[in-house]
Amino acid sequence: MTAARLATAMEVSERTIYRDIDSLRAAGARIEGEAGLGYTMIEDPALPPQTFTQIELEALTLGLADVNQRGDADLAQAANDALVKILATLPERQQRQAMHAVNLVHRFYTPATPTIDMTLLREAMWAEEALDIGYRDLKDARTERRIYPLALSYHDRSVMLLAWCCKRGDFRSFHVTRIDGYRNTGESFRPRRVALLRAFIGHLESRDRAAEVASV
Repeated sequence: MTAARLATAMEVSERTIYRDIDSLRAAGARIEGEAGLGYTMIEDPALPPQTFTQIELEALTLGLADVNQRGDADLAQAANDALVKILATLPERQQRQAMHAVNLVHRFYTPATPTIDMTLLREAMWAEEALDIGYRDLKDARTERRIYPLALSYHDRSVMLLAWCCKRGDFRSFHVTRIDGYRNTGESFRPRRVALLRAFIGHLESRDRAAEVASV
């Protein structure tokens, strides 16, 4: 498979693919091929056990423990499953280090429960399919929107859905706890998700820079 096809499938640059292939080869993967011709894994793709420094293990376990605390049920389970898979690749000594790296992660509040099925929301994002939602603002006024869901943004006490709002013809951020009714439309906006998300992030960064200038 060529680097161009891999880059398109993974939504990254060809340079990133070349760098990752070099990293896999350095880790022991047998990959034949070169730039312009394509690449082939020629034997069992199982790589040697991963090795991490003690501080890297603490960073991994802390991050996954935090996701377990603040994520919805599916995300929390995924964090647990990921930790089990990581532990399974480690030598016994590093397994012990990872299991005792973080003693406790605790938040002194209970996150609000999303009013939308987060599994449906993620599937719509991954499949790049439009959703029809009902949404209640701070004054409890309800509107109906057709949106292109782009990404989830996790904040200290809230989770925001970043989306393109067809009704407003602009980017919008929606509190997942204020979404009141939803359905999958089956309308595809592929392959626009990545481009829209980059534009949204650029819009947010420009707004933040303008706010900083205004406050000087």
